[in-house]
Amino acid sequence: MKFNKRTTPLNIKLTLLVIAILIAVSTFLYTSDLVRRLQERDRRIVELYAESYNYIINSNTDNIDLTFIFENIIQKIDFPLILTDANDQVNFRNNNGGIRNIDIDTNLTLEQKSALIQKKIKELAEINPPIPITIGKDIVLNKIYYGDSALITRLRYYPFLQIIFAITFILIAYMGFSYLKKSEQSNIWVGMAKETAHQLGTPISSLMGWAEILKLYHDNPVKVIDAADEIESDLGRLNKIAHRFSKIGSFPELKKINLFDLVYQVVLYFERRLPQTGKKVSIEISGDKNVSVNINPDLFEWVIENLIKNALDAIGRKEGKLEILLLDLETTVDIEVADNGKGIDKKFRRDIFRPGYSTKKRGWGLGLSLSKRIVEEYHHGRIFLKNSAVDVGTTFRISLKK
Repeated sequence: MKFNKRTTPLNIKLTLLVIAILIAVSTFLYTSDLVRRLQERDRRIVELYAESYNYIINSNTDNIDLTFIFENIIQKIDFPLILTDANDQVNFRNNNGGIRNIDIDTNLTLEQKSALIQKKIKELAEINPPIPITIGKDIVLNKIYYGDSALITRLRYYPFLQIIFAITFILIAYMGFSYLKKSEQSNIWVGMAKETAHQLGTPISSLMGWAEILKLYHDNPVKVIDAADEIESDLGRLNKIAHRFSKIGSFPELKKINLFDLVYQVVLYFERRLPQTGKKVSIEISGDKNVSVNINPDLFEWVIENLIKNALDAIGRKEGKLEILLLDLETTVDIEVADNGKGIDKKFRRDIFRPGYSTKKRGWGLGLSLSKRIVEEYHHGRIFLKNSAVDVGTTFRISLKK
């Protein structure tokens, strides 16, 4: 499946937005259902309270024990409740627990208490309709006004608080990721500039050297021909570099190429320039010489060069050994690049392919990162650290599907 690079981020953002909306709606509906169930429970308690009160009023027996009602119904009410007469008035002198869970200052006068209760009755009436207590069928003797418990109130606001916290978290995370992304992009651009200069530096320095040789040995045909051949080689190198950078960001064309010949040409280029480094390093190629695989030669050469350069840099001593092995397996073609250099510490192995990571003083940490992208995104293969030991050496493996 192919994705449009411009639309994919937008699709991801829209998907995340839809998921966030679904989560918010689901939370709201679930909480609303809980609130509804709790309100039904509270209403049943109030109705039981009203029925008990109605039973007491309509009973012809004078010796009714109200202890059960007060202990099992009234005392368990955890929401605001006011018992009034038919005219919405409260008898403060003989209320018999008719005001529940409403704070009233004992220092208030009777008129102030009455005004406060009347205001509270209006508030409760807006929340729930009052439940009447009747004598017979038509005569209303009392009314019960009640509101929502503290739990219901909290549950009402819970979805909104959750959404606010989620939005705040998403904004903070988005700003943090945006900052990290901009920082990483900045490092990549700077690194790419340095990588370009580094890539161009070797053939340009070589061309300058060959130009000096031409000046010194202009009358020696053999020297001139050798210099001309090397100049042609370095110009071809510059042309390859231009092709490589032009292919970054687009999907290059893959061709069936003899892998051994391609690796050999890269090794030959380095061997001609090893004496300039002051190191005596032997580079050996072994394995199947006839294996072919679909690759982009310009980009894949870049991968091999990066691995060889890293191996040469890892060999701190003057003498070293670098081995390249080509394996023609059943479903893949594998390339192993092994050196006897300083190795990689275990704590750094997870970071070696991360853009910007480098153990070299002048490195920008893009070589392995670019190699990983070229192998995995453009060639659908794998590149990984096979093994490494400090002061023993390192082996990288590339695995390409046939």
